[in-house]
Amino acid sequence: MFELEIVIRLRGRFDAAQAERVQPRLEAVHTSAVVDFAELTYISSAALGLLFAAQKRLQEAGHELVLVNLSPHVREVFAIAGFDSIFRIE
Repeated sequence: MFELEIVIRLRGRFDAAQAERVQPRLEAVHTSAVVDFAELTYISSAALGLLFAAQKRLQEAGHELVLVNLSPHVREVFAIAGFDSIFRIE
């Protein structure tokens, strides 16, 4: 048996304008997944809310989102929002 790893790659700006495109993709995830922030330059509170909702839903099922490659600025946004204690950030 093997385990398939789901990787979600975010690029550019993740703001309210992008939320409609990203929300269905996050809702389609039903197992633990990696969210790669390597090419993300900006994240808004609307985007944080979507990620939080997905994390909460996944945690209730015993899974999680693992965040990787956050820039110092994006990592600081997570820390200010207190989300660095909600997500596993690597």
